[in-house]
Amino acid sequence: MNREGKSAEGWFRVAIVGASSLKGKELAELLPNTNFPAADVKLLDDDESLGQLESVGDEMTFVQPVRQENFENVDFAFFCSREDFTRKYWTMARKSGCVIIDLSYALEDVAGASIRAPWIERELNDSPAPDLEPGPVVVAHPAAVVLALLMLRIRSICDVKTAVATLFEPASEHGRPGLDELHEQTVNLLSFQEMPKKVFDSQVAFNLLARYGEQSHPTLESAERRILSHYRVLVGQRVLVPSMVLLQAPIFHGHAFSLYIEPEQPLALGDFTQSLSGEHVTISRASDDSPSNVSAAGQEEILLSVRPDAQRSNGFWVWAAADNLRLIALCAVDCAQQLATARPRGKLQ
Repeated sequence: MNREGKSAEGWFRVAIVGASSLKGKELAELLPNTNFPAADVKLLDDDESLGQLESVGDEMTFVQPVRQENFENVDFAFFCSREDFTRKYWTMARKSGCVIIDLSYALEDVAGASIRAPWIERELNDSPAPDLEPGPVVVAHPAAVVLALLMLRIRSICDVKTAVATLFEPASEHGRPGLDELHEQTVNLLSFQEMPKKVFDSQVAFNLLARYGEQSHPTLESAERRILSHYRVLVGQRVLVPSMVLLQAPIFHGHAFSLYIEPEQPLALGDFTQSLSGEHVTISRASDDSPSNVSAAGQEEILLSVRPDAQRSNGFWVWAAADNLRLIALCAVDCAQQLATARPRGKLQ
């Protein structure tokens, strides 16, 4: 896909690997509406998706196979595929000289890889220097980004004595198979039929889980560890690591967060709430509807509300919701925009 009327100078070729995945579709929808100068976007995926017609913004293009020639002259390769698919093909993109941006988390342990979230880097005023030959960039888990941003802002006004977070995971974190299984379980339960359990190996519909069945992979515990690991990478020693539990919720899209904060010193509710305001955050007032994963769908900001704890005079509850797919796509494009400053221009012919 070429954008008509755009000069080749200063524009980049892009490949979205795993274009038929939820993350791939989100990125393809978002990319043309950002400031990132993508003049040519290739959609790549596995054999089952070949020939499918997918949209990139308002334009339609076909899904192509993941082959070496399809990475030639590509500047940025966004891997939105399954972890195993990313591991299989990312070196092919690297050999072609692509900057690799990984939304699948598959490359987080690869030598030279970095876990990044430009939202947090700007909050800390600590963006990495441009690198002419960057290693794979792994986009930080969206839940880790939300927690890091909120905790850093709270830390700007007070020392935190206690922080406890309960996170509610949506089925979309397991891609299309997770969505389909939750949908089928819901339908089958209402019609008194046997439920499919291939993805979660447990009942997710009309249920909350602290652990999946034994046959499920990845496990809920591994997702919790990843969120905490990415959080630590993003904030370092600057703020307290919350005590955290991740629960699987019977929801399709959007993370929800219940965060309890107790400052070291007494703090007014208004001051605490104000500390959370700023870029990427929308605070609901008492007269507004409470944030939810439904209201957060398609939104580019974290929605939250704050209330005092009923038992502790210096305790506060933060209830937040964010669109997990939109947030990771935004951060991926943000990473590419930063990396573009060191990328040779004018490759598009």
